[in-house]
Amino acid sequence: MSDATVDETEQDAKKSSKLPLIIGLVLALAGGGGGFYAVQSGLLSVGKSDETGGHPPADHGDPHVETKALPDVSFVEVPPVLISLGPGAQANHLRFRASLEVPSQYQAEVEKILPRIQDVLNSYLRALEAHDLEAQGALVRLRGQLLRRIKLVAGEDRVRDLLVLEFVLN
Repeated sequence: MSDATVDETEQDAKKSSKLPLIIGLVLALAGGGGGFYAVQSGLLSVGKSDETGGHPPADHGDPHVETKALPDVSFVEVPPVLISLGPGAQANHLRFRASLEVPSQYQAEVEKILPRIQDVLNSYLRALEAHDLEAQGALVRLRGQLLRRIKLVAGEDRVRDLLVLEFVLN
């Protein structure tokens, strides 16, 4: 009789061990669904990056919704630069091409001093070591340094940004 009792308790234990798993699964699904509903309905805002909770304002025909106008800028193409790298470099050349974002009223002035800007680019890029160009994150640092130097030459308010269009080591 003791063997029969042991078998029944083992079977009961197996059946009851599934119950917490099922309850946990149901609660997890309910929590996930509730969280999804709360975020989608706007009760919670995730990744809040602006006043609208990270979402662009919806235009549902409401005349009171205004969109921001794009800034009045022009782009001045900087002639491509080809730089020979030293003997310790993994690549032989750097091909660099960029464009300057300038306020439209200063476009003609920046175009006039483009040879000076190109000289600054050449001088800085040629002074770099090969490991400076090949390092991880090099493009971000170089872009910041070049923009700072260009703003010194052109004037702080005349150049808004430097857009790197090509940065190829070959």
